[in-house]
Amino acid sequence: MQPYPIPAGPVSVSEEIKKSRFITLLAPTCGPDAAKAFIQQTRDEHPAARHHCWAFIAGPPNDSQQLGFSDDGEPSGTAGKPILAQLMGSGIGEITAVVVRYYGGIKLGTGGLVRAYGSGVQQALKQLIVSNKVPQAEYTLQCDYAQLALVENLLQQTEGRIVQGEYGVCVMLHLALPVTVVETFGKKLRDLSRGNLQLIPVSQ
Repeated sequence: MQPYPIPAGPVSVSEEIKKSRFITLLAPTCGPDAAKAFIQQTRDEHPAARHHCWAFIAGPPNDSQQLGFSDDGEPSGTAGKPILAQLMGSGIGEITAVVVRYYGGIKLGTGGLVRAYGSGVQQALKQLIVSNKVPQAEYTLQCDYAQLALVENLLQQTEGRIVQGEYGVCVMLHLALPVTVVETFGKKLRDLSRGNLQLIPVSQ
């Protein structure tokens, strides 16, 4: 749950190799559904293309549960895997790459295809501007009304937020905190409340 780079915006690169045109598109996509939606959008924008090969890392760069790739009719292993290999090598998360190929009538061979699909993504990644994403951790916290201002003040200092609050006899808060500040927040909370208040992790 460490901070990781994500694309700040989309990038597109186009090149011609032996009369085939390869258009590489990169986009920020959080979660597999967003990745699939971007792939479909690219298909809709390039209906006349022969192939729409793609790969995505839809979560943190080291999360192997959120990977996907497709050769979309190219010989097995010549498109989706080289695209995914470039994405994984970049260390960037929440990213999808689609390489659109307009076939020019000259076959490239398996080695030529691997190079073409891989190099398009490599070039696009060089142009990509990234931002840093800090994952959020969720906790519950029970406090008295008198302690609420203290909690809100601490949240403001650490860029945390109240996701949900139940205001009954006492206050039950559902909090989201950047993982980088959880330790500091917890310590300050204990110190200021003299050990009365403590964060309880929400099981994901």
